[in-house]
Amino acid sequence: MIIFGKNAILESLRAEKAIYKIYILDKFKGKFGEIEAFAKRKNIKTEYHTRDELSRIAGDEHHQGFVAECADFEYCEVEDILSFAQSKGEQPFVVILDGIEDPHNFGSIIRVCECAGVHGIIIPKHNACPINSTVAKTSAGALSNMHIARVANLTQTIEKLQQFGLWIYAVELGGTNIYSQNLTGALGLVIGSEGDGIGQLIRKKCDGVLTMPMRGNINSLNASVACGVAVFEAVRQRS
Repeated sequence: MIIFGKNAILESLRAEKAIYKIYILDKFKGKFGEIEAFAKRKNIKTEYHTRDELSRIAGDEHHQGFVAECADFEYCEVEDILSFAQSKGEQPFVVILDGIEDPHNFGSIIRVCECAGVHGIIIPKHNACPINSTVAKTSAGALSNMHIARVANLTQTIEKLQQFGLWIYAVELGGTNIYSQNLTGALGLVIGSEGDGIGQLIRKKCDGVLTMPMRGNINSLNASVACGVAVFEAVRQRS
């Protein structure tokens, strides 16, 4: 997989992810010592190229002068997320994404969740954005520190999480005011897709629906913004 952007590459290096080669903008040679020092210490091949050459390698012109070839992202199992929470002595806190297809939204959600201390994100295998270079770049390095499970059936996964004691809430219109709901225990928040929201079958499996009060004329938020509001309300209560 190709990743690009200074933070994405730097966090991958810090997290000991497998990076095979790093390409750096030629005029940056010797000016960003941390990345070059990491590469030298880990015996990672480093090459210096023009901006146009880096854009061709990255397939995107917004590479910030840093591109890397690395191993494909390794998804984990749902049980790994729960074990991670247990290892920290914390109640499990997961975010479930139902059909998020925009890589910028997905990357922003990963960044929000990592900043909030969410233990893991669960996505479906089909009709959803996979981990790709744009997701990695938009996450600003957070991807390297986030557990992400990719499952065949979200409905069955929600049932499994409920068996482990998690309360699962859909974040959508028409529910209980999120600020009046206790979010301090084992928790899963479901965020729906940009266009269609949360599927009816998944919504029915949830233990409830949480809604953020709206004061303006527009009654919906971007998926990553909605995720941020909901996640940090849970953080506020759990602090």
